[in-house]
Amino acid sequence: MLLGMGAFALSRLAFGMLSTTLVSCTYSTPRHTTHYLECGPANGPLMMLLHGWPEFSLIWRAQMDAFAADGWHCVAPDMRGYGGSSAPAPSEAYTNEQVVTDMAELHDHLGGKAAIWVGHDWGSVIAGSLVAHEPQRSRGVVLISVPYFSNANALPTLVPLVDRSIYPVAEYPDGQWDYYRYYTTHFESAVADLDADQASSLASIFRRGDPASVGKPTPNAVVTRKGGRFGAAHHAPPTQPDPALWPAADFDALVQAFQARGFRPPCSWYLNDAANIAYAHKAQKGGQISEPVLFVNGELDAINTIEGNRSGDPMRAACPDLTVTDLRGAHWLPLECKDELVQAMRTWLRKKQL
Repeated sequence: MLLGMGAFALSRLAFGMLSTTLVSCTYSTPRHTTHYLECGPANGPLMMLLHGWPEFSLIWRAQMDAFAADGWHCVAPDMRGYGGSSAPAPSEAYTNEQVVTDMAELHDHLGGKAAIWVGHDWGSVIAGSLVAHEPQRSRGVVLISVPYFSNANALPTLVPLVDRSIYPVAEYPDGQWDYYRYYTTHFESAVADLDADQASSLASIFRRGDPASVGKPTPNAVVTRKGGRFGAAHHAPPTQPDPALWPAADFDALVQAFQARGFRPPCSWYLNDAANIAYAHKAQKGGQISEPVLFVNGELDAINTIEGNRSGDPMRAACPDLTVTDLRGAHWLPLECKDELVQAMRTWLRKKQL
């Protein structure tokens, strides 16, 4: 169930080489091992930063450095299936409930005081789900790129909200979520294509936004039609990473982590819609989040933006104390808008006296 010791040591070495500010730690229970990075004063207010697909803890370097300097105790775990954390083989091990339990156990280990939970992409899903199920663990939540859905971030929730002015149903039945559908119908092929050249896959995924793409169908809407993310080639084209997004050493560590684990564990998060919906229905107050919520929206995010469509409506209904901030970036806001994201969070934290 756990990451092989050789790969685990290699991952820890990579983290240790990258920074004297970020401390590499591991916490284990009988059910799970979580590797995490931390910085800032141990007695400072706790900020938990949860990454998404296909990332790991170092995506938060800029935000951790900034908020540690502000006096926050910042903790960024490698989520289940990533980096130095456990990577179970069964796909059903990657349900939201399992990951929320991982985070609750880590939170208890860190003292259990109510924290600010920050999530990006699937990390946003987990942060929202954790706060909905266990509100006593939170003073507020920051959701980045992916809004909150009280009925779970799942195809039955997402597809009815597709903007059909961009994605006519006859041509794009699943809209921008076709790539998500492809995981559920061609999982082995999807993983094999990504694993064929992991460095180029990652470099091709982490790109900055293009204003010309706004209002047009995203390539992720035709993955099934193409026979995979990379079409007939079944591997990513040779691609260099964007140094404005990832520091070179951090990207090298990301590639190293995926070479040790592969894309199968991270992609397995997409295979548990039924279980995630059932878990969402167990949340307190019907999934409503009473704590202050900040949603940071990427204006150029062709898949997840809530501007000009109905994707944000469920979050607005479920989060009575909601603040929405737009950043001029695409999906990878912790990397693409490093300073702007820090400033948006600082402004909200001050306003809400958190």
